[in-house]
Amino acid sequence: MANALYFLLAYLIRYRRGTIRENMKASFPELTDAAINRLTKQFYRNLTDLIVETLKLPGLPASELAQRVTFHNDEPVRAYLAGGQAIIGMASHQCNWEWIPSASVLNGMPVDSVYKPLKSPFFEKLMHLLRSRFGAYPLPMNKIPREMVARRHMPRIVALVADQVPDQPEHGYWMPFLHRDTPFYPGTERLARSFNLPVFFLETVRIRRGYYKATFYSIAEPPYDTLPNGAILERYRDLLEQSIRHHPADWLWSHKRWKHTKETYEGRIQVKLE
Repeated sequence: MANALYFLLAYLIRYRRGTIRENMKASFPELTDAAINRLTKQFYRNLTDLIVETLKLPGLPASELAQRVTFHNDEPVRAYLAGGQAIIGMASHQCNWEWIPSASVLNGMPVDSVYKPLKSPFFEKLMHLLRSRFGAYPLPMNKIPREMVARRHMPRIVALVADQVPDQPEHGYWMPFLHRDTPFYPGTERLARSFNLPVFFLETVRIRRGYYKATFYSIAEPPYDTLPNGAILERYRDLLEQSIRHHPADWLWSHKRWKHTKETYEGRIQVKLE
């Protein structure tokens, strides 16, 4: 199914081909056109695998999913959870990010899976189904403050796909990312500081088709009194960019990450990180 979908998206529909190539060329100016073409094909392969794998999730046996996603360097995370402490997990649109929350729960690490509410009732229901598989807790982004207070005593990973475009770029935290000024949601750092939560970056790497390695990297831990504002987001940016450079085809290049320019919001940017 994924092979057929690859042919359809890559050669017939040419799904967002212009956006994909533009993003890659700007992010990897050192690559030749031939290299960009090869990377584009690899991206389409991974994207279509992601689509089919995500649709498979509701019917995937727990034992199979647990084998297909392995976690590494998770001892510090488990230690926090065992001590009754929640943590923040900053993930990204790498590989199959939809499998990660469910696989984490199956591996003994409870998850609040944060997502953007969707306008379509059908896709909102589908998103809730996917994000709640095997006991993960789907958490709409607009309900984070209330839910964080209500669930403050529950040890779990508050998982955010943190490389999305802010709804209000003038309130985003702008910094260089893959050669361009890029806004990031400031809410993740604000959340960590407000609730004194440790923060980890979760890198997902494709081992082979349908199998993934998820590795935790510490970003910061409280107390945050002496940590400069923006440090959490900047450390996340550094780890994510390094991972993308090592595994370029695994990131979501069709995402219109740079549809906003900093010049458009010059003079209006106001960021609250505490």
